[in-house]
Amino acid sequence: MAGLLLVAALLIVAYWVAWLAHRPLVASETGAGYTQFEDAFPLADGWLALCLVAASYCLLTARRAALFWLLAGGGAGLYLCAMDVLYDLQHGVWGKGGNGAMELVINVVTLGLSVFVLRWTWVRREALLSP
Repeated sequence: MAGLLLVAALLIVAYWVAWLAHRPLVASETGAGYTQFEDAFPLADGWLALCLVAASYCLLTARRAALFWLLAGGGAGLYLCAMDVLYDLQHGVWGKGGNGAMELVINVVTLGLSVFVLRWTWVRREALLSP
């Protein structure tokens, strides 16, 4: 699980590096509204990445705080996914070429990983709190 969390955090960082360095690689459209919407995400995505890295560290070092960071990360992922999906549905983003399809993949992976992390954590909550 710790490795999966680190990979997810690295993918978030890679997305933002691509957004800042070569936007057409990841942008599904070029309109001002879309760009403004995406530009509102770095802080929230940064929080999610921080939660994932902290959870990974706590799992690797057997710290009880892993429970907090796993729950915070899973919840943050669901929240971000919900915001992104609603915008994408309202603006038909998924139907806008290859990058629109990539946006759909990002949404599905974010939803799946968030639910997986929350389920995995809940099933192991007592073990995570044990010293």
